[in-house]
Amino acid sequence: METRLNLFENTFGATFARRFAGAGLLIHQSSLPKSTQELVSLRASQINGCGWCVDMHTKEAAAAGETAVRLGLVAVWRESTVFTDAEQAALALAEEGTRLADAYEGVSDETWARVRAHYDDDQIAALVSLVALINAANRLAVIVHQRGGSYEAGMFAAATS
Repeated sequence: METRLNLFENTFGATFARRFAGAGLLIHQSSLPKSTQELVSLRASQINGCGWCVDMHTKEAAAAGETAVRLGLVAVWRESTVFTDAEQAALALAEEGTRLADAYEGVSDETWARVRAHYDDDQIAALVSLVALINAANRLAVIVHQRGGSYEAGMFAAATS
């Protein structure tokens, strides 16, 4: 499978990426913990089968100090003891928000209550925005066959600045 189009080398794609990155920067600057942001992005990317984004968020999280054990257990967070109750609530929201077509209600009331118990309104707004943004990023990368493996921490920030 070869990359169909390098969005970073295309004029329109690069312009879009810079604007897209601006939305990501707003989320990154929010009070939602950075580790939670990376774990949520990684989990949604795993569900969506986005090799580029799994590569990116694994390496960005590791560069920010996340442990290999926790990164390795994101896919099975429900069966793991290494995530806080707040992180588990965020991961549940990420999964349900990513798998909208699988559930009539989308995000369950139970998951929403768990999120409410751990995050304030600004953090919840950032979390919901992050789930929407990472799902859009996954779709962009999967559609053009942008493959994982070559990403280096900080690369996206450099390409979109």
